Amino acid sequence: MTASANKTVAQALSQETQKLVAGFNALDTDAKLAWLYYVYEKMGNSITPAAPTAAEPELAPLLVEDYLQLSDEQQLAVMRDIVNCEDTDYSRAYGALKENNQLFIWYVWAEAMGDTVVGMPDNYQPNKTINNLLSQIEKLDFEGQISILRTIAGQMGYSEVKPIETQAKTGKTSSL
Repeated sequence: MTASANKTVAQALSQETQKLVAGFNALDTDAKLAWLYYVYEKMGNSITPAAPTAAEPELAPLLVEDYLQLSDEQQLAVMRDIVNCEDTDYSRAYGALKENNQLFIWYVWAEAMGDTVVGMPDNYQPNKTINNLLSQIEKLDFEGQISILRTIAGQMGYSEVKPIETQAKTGKTSSL
């Protein structure tokens, strides 16, 4: 069971941001990776400062140090596994992190893209849906952008940790 994939859209509070997250979730794997690339490419200076200051990079050596040593094909496979919530070592390492640290991973990868991280193919052209989703996130204020990115980042990766059932589901209050 992948708890990360089953998270609700808790941080995307408005209907507008929920629609954007749903639009992202409807993309295929490589389109999701392309969208994340373009978000960092277009808005990296405004979005990324929040990730490093709130993150704890020492919690993710596998995803930072070890990942950067992989071949381009291996790096792309790791990204795809994380997006698809596959049960792999890298996806588990990612799924074990909190959203700020997950966002930090994408930040590190985006900063190194084309250098020590596999880059976008030169001939890649984003489709209409990707461009539409980019346009939507660009129109949001900083808080809305971060909310969406945290929500999206938090839905990825593999974890066996199951969400705690709510009182509405169980009919019981939580106890200490």
